[in-house]
Amino acid sequence: MTPLPSAQQLRYLITLAELRHFGRAAQACAVTQSTLSAGILALERQLDVQLLDRNVGKRVVFTPIGDEVAARARFALDSLQAVQDVADASRAPMSGLLRIGVIPTIGPFVVPGLVARLRRQFPQIRVSVNEDVTGNVLDKLALGRLDLALLAMPCPCEGAETFPLWRDEFMLVLPAGHALAQCESIPVARIAAERMVLLEDGHCLRDQTLALCRQERGWTTTEGEEEFVVTSLHTLIDMVADGLGIALLPRLAVESGILRDLPVVVRPVTGCQAWRTIGLAWRPRSPRAADFRLLAPHIRPPEGKAQGAKNGPEGRESRDFSGLRG
Repeated sequence: MTPLPSAQQLRYLITLAELRHFGRAAQACAVTQSTLSAGILALERQLDVQLLDRNVGKRVVFTPIGDEVAARARFALDSLQAVQDVADASRAPMSGLLRIGVIPTIGPFVVPGLVARLRRQFPQIRVSVNEDVTGNVLDKLALGRLDLALLAMPCPCEGAETFPLWRDEFMLVLPAGHALAQCESIPVARIAAERMVLLEDGHCLRDQTLALCRQERGWTTTEGEEEFVVTSLHTLIDMVADGLGIALLPRLAVESGILRDLPVVVRPVTGCQAWRTIGLAWRPRSPRAADFRLLAPHIRPPEGKAQGAKNGPEGRESRDFSGLRG
C-alpha cells in the first residue's frame, strides 16, 4: 500500500503555497527553513512528482501539478482537522482551545470585554487571540490555524460561513478648526475635495473608506498625491488632529474614547451607505458551528453600543457576504 502524505508535509506545502517564501513559511510552521525544504522534497519523492519549479532562481514557483496538489492538500488538512474537532465537540461542547482572529480596527475595542465574558460564561473555553489584517486572518482561518474570525464586512471571505452581528457606522473625523466642523452632518459629496488620511493597504477600513468615497461620482483623489497613508488608527487620528487631512473612523473606535483630549470633531456622514457590518466567519461545515452561534450574543461593542440591531433578525441566521467587497 502506497504511504500517504503526513499532515505535517501537507501543512508545509500549503503554507509555502500561501506565502511563496521559504523563510516566512518556515517561520509560520515554527520550523527551520531547512526542515521545511526537506519536508517538501520528501513529499515530492513520495508522490514522484515535481511540485516546485526550481529553474526560476530564488522565487517560489509551483508547477501546475504542484498548484493542484496544494489545493487538494488544503481540503484534506481541513477535513483531517474536522475529525479532531468533531471528537472534541462531542466530548465537551463550549470547551477547549478557541483560536480567534480579529482585525486591528475591531480587536482593541471588543476583545478585552469578550474574553472576560467568555471566561465567566464558559470557564472550560481557553481563548487565544491573533490580531492581523483581514487577508491574513482569512488565510489563517482557511489553513486551520484559527477557528473563528471577527471581521468587518463586506470582505473577501469566499469559502467561509459568515454570521453578521451588528452594524457599525462610519464617522467623519476633522480638525477642530476645519470648515466642515460647523456642519451637523457631512454629505459624502463634501468629502470629495478633501485630503483623506487612510490606513495602509491590507486594512479593510482603507478599502471601505475608498468605496464609500467612490459612491460620490466626483471623487477623483489620486492615491499618493492627495492622501496620507499610515499604519495604525492612532497615527491616523494624530495626523487629523495636526490638520493634515480628514478621515473616516468606525463608531466603535470613536465611542471607545480614542479621540479623547484631541483637537478634533466627529460628524456623521450622509448621502451614502456609511457603515460596515461586524461579523463572524468560520470554515464551512465546521463541527463547532453551533458553538460559534452560541458565542455570538457575547460579542458586542463596549457597553452594548451597537449601531443597528445586535443579534436581531439579521443575526439569527448565517448570511453570505462572500460576494461583497470593500
